[in-house]
Amino acid sequence: MTKQTAYHEEMFENVNCNLCGSNDYKIIYPAVYTRANLDNIVETFRSSGDEVLIDQMVCCKKCGLQYLNPRLRQDIILEGYSGGSDETFVSQISGRERTFARSLELIEKIVPQKGKILDVGTAGGSFLGVASQRGWDAVGCEPSRWLADWGSKHYNITIHPGTVFDMKFNENSFDVVTLWDVLEHTPDPNAVLRECNRILKPGGTLVINYPDIGSSVARLMGRKWVFLLSVHLYYFTLITMQEMLARANFKVVVRKKHWQTLELGYIFFRMQAYLSGPAKLGNKIISAFGMDKVMIPYWMGQTLLIARCSK
Repeated sequence: MTKQTAYHEEMFENVNCNLCGSNDYKIIYPAVYTRANLDNIVETFRSSGDEVLIDQMVCCKKCGLQYLNPRLRQDIILEGYSGGSDETFVSQISGRERTFARSLELIEKIVPQKGKILDVGTAGGSFLGVASQRGWDAVGCEPSRWLADWGSKHYNITIHPGTVFDMKFNENSFDVVTLWDVLEHTPDPNAVLRECNRILKPGGTLVINYPDIGSSVARLMGRKWVFLLSVHLYYFTLITMQEMLARANFKVVVRKKHWQTLELGYIFFRMQAYLSGPAKLGNKIISAFGMDKVMIPYWMGQTLLIARCSK
């Protein structure tokens, strides 16, 4: 951070490992803040935020958890998520609905009796919309006020603006809690999982998906992996994620690759930050053939876990 002003340095904080509490780490990727406009950095934090990783990424020497350190202060991150709009994200609701319909089929095999379900960090509410249509009593929370309002109106469901901690739900309130591409964004994943345990009924179900930095595609792509983003504060492997879940009194019962469905043009658009030339060329080709709106399933290292809650 040698090139930062004192003002910019005050925006950052140092953190210990969120899994084991250690502050002994090795640097995986050094910071490259020369690429950033720090005066507008709050705008980075939105659901479709696709800014390539510029922060220092480290690996805990004790437990292996990888995370950003130093990073923007928690209050600045939450300010970024709560403000602004995100038309780019909601442009892909059709593909997200297809993805969540498949996910709910799996969930309903584990939890055949449809009850009360909470989606934490629900963004535009596509998961809740599909769940509600399938007979679930669905509710969500979302830090982005714009997305919470958009999703509530579009799907006619209840989405509370704020974090799961802001909602102050009663203990044992939900049969299922879901975290879709959420935990890696949170400043304190350990606290989020403990709160999920508190508000789940005994034996309740937690569903979580995350970009797995231990996956084959992440290892192959290295620094070019598409999920190395400044909005992702933590990078989990299966080992570190299972350990974090265990410490919050969850036991994993299902593990599988998580395939998502999005428009082909949107996928090429998101790739431009990493492979600018090939992505732009690909976008021109598919647009010329009218294929930019074609829905395709893709997997880039995402893992889906379903876990049981114990008290």
